[in-house]
Amino acid sequence: MTPSIAVDRRVENVSAAGLTARARALLGAGQRLALVAAHHDGADAPGGRAVRVVYLFLAGPPDTRTELHVRLDADRPRVPSLAGLSFPAGRFEREMHDLHGVRPLDHPLPRRLVRHFHWPRGWYPLRPDAGPPPPFGEPEGPYPFLRVEGDGVYEIPVGPVHAGLIEPGHFRFSVVGETIIKLKARLWFVHKGVEGLFQGRDVPAGLRLAERVSGDSAVGHALAYCLAVEDATGTAVPEAARRARALLLELERVHNHVADLGALCNDVGHSVLNAHAQRVREQLLRLNARTTGHRLLRGGVHPGGAALRELPDPAQTAALRTDIREIAALALGHSTVRDRFTGTAQLSAQAARALGCLGYVARASGLAADARVAHPLLDDPAAPLTVPVHTTGDVLARFLVRAEEIEVSLSLVDHLAAALGSPGTHTAPLARRPRPASGVGVTEGWRGTITTRVELAADGTLTRVKPVDPSFFNWPALPVALRSTIVPDFPLANKSFNLSYAGNDL
Repeated sequence: MTPSIAVDRRVENVSAAGLTARARALLGAGQRLALVAAHHDGADAPGGRAVRVVYLFLAGPPDTRTELHVRLDADRPRVPSLAGLSFPAGRFEREMHDLHGVRPLDHPLPRRLVRHFHWPRGWYPLRPDAGPPPPFGEPEGPYPFLRVEGDGVYEIPVGPVHAGLIEPGHFRFSVVGETIIKLKARLWFVHKGVEGLFQGRDVPAGLRLAERVSGDSAVGHALAYCLAVEDATGTAVPEAARRARALLLELERVHNHVADLGALCNDVGHSVLNAHAQRVREQLLRLNARTTGHRLLRGGVHPGGAALRELPDPAQTAALRTDIREIAALALGHSTVRDRFTGTAQLSAQAARALGCLGYVARASGLAADARVAHPLLDDPAAPLTVPVHTTGDVLARFLVRAEEIEVSLSLVDHLAAALGSPGTHTAPLARRPRPASGVGVTEGWRGTITTRVELAADGTLTRVKPVDPSFFNWPALPVALRSTIVPDFPLANKSFNLSYAGNDL
């Protein structure tokens, strides 16, 4: 068994008064805030009853993870806001206030984020004393959309119910003529309480939930969860299992990117290319089913290892590569498609960096962020991993990044399948620690970096699980990119981001 790649993980206890200075130092050193989670420690916890807030900062390579733990008064939890240092911090703080009642002091935008205005005032569903939901009503009036006024300005409300199978989200456009001057996206219409559903489950039951956080990212969320559990228990995963996991992650990336290439073509009227892309995606879904027994690759990743029923055939991946190249070339060679993609919904590198964007959204705006490099699964110098980056930040760049990532992923699938040699189950039993423990899992899902932090009781029961989907970071970028974009291009721009409602509305 090859040892896992070294991870520098540090846990620091800081006071509320010292939080801002320590966070500023970590951000200044190049780490990013990846996760904020509130915990309700009971009287039997070290230090007694308190609300404990964990701030997780990440950087790499080398793989560096720093946790700041801040203990607050359980009855009156207050913490200094970090919104002035980090835009994602401000959103994590608003989420934490809505669900846990932890008040961020001096927050520049303290209004609700998760809880809609029919949620009762003073009810925080993840507090241990929350009790059953009280009657919902309209105690605080409608959502305070910022109205944009002036000659010729009008509003277009869209949603939350859409003409399709997607989950609900409300978009409020302020428009002059056809040009969008402001967009407000309102989410969390189907907040599911996923974090609360994890609590009290055993590890296998937690896996089934992790696979369903965002259905099109079953591998990514399952893997981040398993990595966190293995970190908490000190379990060393066999090298073959790590290779199998990396292979599954790339298969998930390919079938989602192919679907997006087709959908983007469809949004500019090229339905024939979309039909061909969906034909290829169907082949990929059937390949997934042969590989793990499930078209969306559920069941392939499990705590301690991975299981493959079949390895992808290099002849099939070569044929798929040829098909996908042809679709991308036909799209980019069509003047109407290229013209509609070029310059549409531009997101600058400065904006992407300030908002904390991840995945192909960041890479299309010139930021080479990829957890496969920063937090690698494998120590394999021969793996053909390159990170495609474009700088224009428009729909064209997001299309090109996807097309190029498909090429990289298929090469990685061939390389990993050859290294594995044969299918099978590769696993190690989870180690047991006779005390509570915590762990962090980080992986590059197809949309971007997925981070999960878990805490386990001494008997292995899950006491706290906090998953963070890249959509949480990327949703605020969509309204920024849509400024000065025309309303008819909204479906195209929205699909070029293709953010998850489910992954955001936990």
